[in-house]
Amino acid sequence: MLSSVLNSKLAIQINIQIMRIFTRMRQLITDNAEVKLEIAEIKYIVEQISRKQKGQDRNIELLFEYIDRLQENQGNNVSSPPTERTKIGYEIGEKDQKNRHK
Repeated sequence: MLSSVLNSKLAIQINIQIMRIFTRMRQLITDNAEVKLEIAEIKYIVEQISRKQKGQDRNIELLFEYIDRLQENQGNNVSSPPTERTKIGYEIGEKDQKNRHK
């Protein structure tokens, strides 16, 4: 640009420097955009993990709530002492016990 208007070595060198600066600026903007995309991706992943953890925290809270309810229900359902149960099996009479010891 400048070198086409001014036909000198200095104008050519300045024109080359201007092009290098524009190229470098474009590269910085591109790199910056890539970094921004990576940061956005990391934020998205962290948000997903956070949502998942909140759901798990809620499930754990529900579990403890159910356990508390079950304990309360067991406390309310205190039954009377167990009645005498019939024994299962054979009864050994006195004669059988004496014969066994011989």
